[in-house]
Amino acid sequence: MRRFVQAIAADAVPSGLPPTLASALSDAPPRYNIASNGAALALVMHDGEVAVDMLRWGLVPRWSKLPETAYSTITARLNRAPTSRIYARPWASRRCVVPMNGYYKWDRSGAHPVPHFIQSRSGDLLFAAGVWDLWEREPPPLASFALLTMPNTAIPRPLSPDGPLFLPAANILDWLSGPAPDPARIAGTPQPALEAYPVSKRIRSRDVDDYTLLEPAVPEAADEMDDDPDGDVDDD
Repeated sequence: MRRFVQAIAADAVPSGLPPTLASALSDAPPRYNIASNGAALALVMHDGEVAVDMLRWGLVPRWSKLPETAYSTITARLNRAPTSRIYARPWASRRCVVPMNGYYKWDRSGAHPVPHFIQSRSGDLLFAAGVWDLWEREPPPLASFALLTMPNTAIPRPLSPDGPLFLPAANILDWLSGPAPDPARIAGTPQPALEAYPVSKRIRSRDVDDYTLLEPAVPEAADEMDDDPDGDVDDD
């Protein structure tokens, strides 16, 4: 997973969220191509209250000497995060939820990779579980996050059955404020029914960020773009 969408309409926000949070999500400018190191909206806990923050995608641990890592930290495996040197502390005390309309994933089962957009079959907003950390060695401080991933058979074939861990809206508060959860129990969270369709390879360009990226594209048209500006063709 290397790209996702946050273009949140007011009527897509679950009624259970406080009005201030719902407004913060729906009033934000729509984003159709959020990539690694890009900023994204996330629900976090601050002083016992849920807030909407803008975090950078790609977790930088607090102990890092630089505000970057030598390896990708945009995702963390659910079964390994609680004991990882990078993710263990965030898992214990700094969990987040990233709302999204859906995300992009590559089908590599054929001769040419084809990007697909994955979304809830019901059209509902998806809530991806994540962890975040705050790097403060130099000003300004940097808040960043990683999304948790796990096997997910709800992802339509022929796409590989692996992706973000999605939480029901009713479970958001428990995830954000409860004690560190058992990863095996969390892995059993029922996942929403998903659907996917091919989209243009234009998603690989960080400079392209508009609603046309969500338009369906026949695989032949999706293969027309051969250059790979971000090197993401081999990543989900």
